[in-house]
Amino acid sequence: MFGLEPSKAAINTLKTFKEKKIKKIVDLGAGLGRDTIFFAKNSINVEALDYSPAAIKIINKKSLEHKLSKLISTKIFDVRKQLPFEDGSVEACFSHMLYCMALSTSELEYLNSEICRILKPGGINIYTARHTGDGDYKNGVHIGEDLYENDGFIVHFFSEKKVRQLSNKFSVINIESFEEGTFPRKLFRVILKKR
Repeated sequence: MFGLEPSKAAINTLKTFKEKKIKKIVDLGAGLGRDTIFFAKNSINVEALDYSPAAIKIINKKSLEHKLSKLISTKIFDVRKQLPFEDGSVEACFSHMLYCMALSTSELEYLNSEICRILKPGGINIYTARHTGDGDYKNGVHIGEDLYENDGFIVHFFSEKKVRQLSNKFSVINIESFEEGTFPRKLFRVILKKR
């Protein structure tokens, strides 16, 4: 759906990871692995989690094809559950458009608290989400909160206020707007640091 090239967000995030000397990350909602593969090609160990068994199978296949199996591990996982990592054991988390899936605000609050739990002190969480300036915002069927269904997809749209509300256990390092795709989708890339 989004092509094979790494997302703009992953390309920018790699710079952040290199600056902070981060060598191992968790890619939440990894999809078909375009960003997972990109990070691994740049010598970052990636634990890729996704809800879809088919997506994880594709990542595993790509990992073998690109000879990146030593850098990539995968797990079928629902992010609405407790994350499968020890407290304070992870350097950084990355997710591209996971937060704007059909997750309620309370589910997002739980996810953020879980990410905070597993991150080391000073650990980084970088995520992207479509924002309220996006062309699809308030189009389609309103599901509740800031969730709208368009063409069978439910999207949770974010305001800057929502980003700040969700970040209660983190320091907000940066919230930047960017565009991706031909529509284009309008997103925030959010950088949070565990306090």
